[in-house]
Amino acid sequence: ALDKKVVKSKVGEKVSLPCCHEIPISESLHRYRVYWQKNITDVVLAYSEGNMISKHERYQNRTEMDPWNLTLWISPIEIPDNGSYQCVVQRNSVVVCDESVILFVTADFSTPNITAEVSADSCKSTEMVITCSSHGGFPKPKISGTLNNVPVEWNASWVSQSSLSPYNVTGTLVLNVTKDVNITCSVEYSGLAKSSSLLLKKTNDCVVPPVPPPYNVITASIIIVITFILAITLAARYLPRHVCSHCCKRQISAEEGVKDCTKAPMSDKGTAETSSV
Repeated sequence: ALDKKVVKSKVGEKVSLPCCHEIPISESLHRYRVYWQKNITDVVLAYSEGNMISKHERYQNRTEMDPWNLTLWISPIEIPDNGSYQCVVQRNSVVVCDESVILFVTADFSTPNITAEVSADSCKSTEMVITCSSHGGFPKPKISGTLNNVPVEWNASWVSQSSLSPYNVTGTLVLNVTKDVNITCSVEYSGLAKSSSLLLKKTNDCVVPPVPPPYNVITASIIIVITFILAITLAARYLPRHVCSHCCKRQISAEEGVKDCTKAPMSDKGTAETSSV
């Protein structure tokens, strides 16, 4: 099995890919054939009898090979350089070594930009659509975040022209904010990360209207009011009759008293006349 080594580098840097053979001091490159290939099919460069016989156009002016340890140097690194490389060494038409090395290329993403847009607002909460975006990085990233240090899951989408092109990533999140909270967005790629945070403020602090009384309280109040009205109505009908009846009795008694008073003097007069006789 091929022993695959791993080399990591960032875009713009200079990287060295080690070969599996080193030419002894007693010999020279003239006795060897050396092939550096990418993904087996593309020849990056090739040497035969000490002379370069082939070089891929995409690596023109960006590659060189050490004549002793056969290390391949690439500078500056580009995203399409990402992939598997193979060093094949022959001496007198006999394969001396054939091993692969994997080059992982990374490109830094921009610092995430977080924006918040209010989609609905009420006294109790504010609904916000949170967007986190970053661009220009490689490889394809993951996006994560926290809300007051509690992990949240973003709805992420990626845009790239190809698998060997820079990526743009956007994450969206819908939140109901009931108080001021802090949200953090992180873009992670190849063991690296870029992060930023934003303080979300609840926008509407309106006064909550009073809660109407429960149904049973309303029902009891209505019954009390109806009872009070009925009591007043009955009283209004009963009291005038009672008073008038009482007044009539007093009037009749008064008339009888007058009659009695009138009759009394007449009796006295009759008595006087009798006595005189």
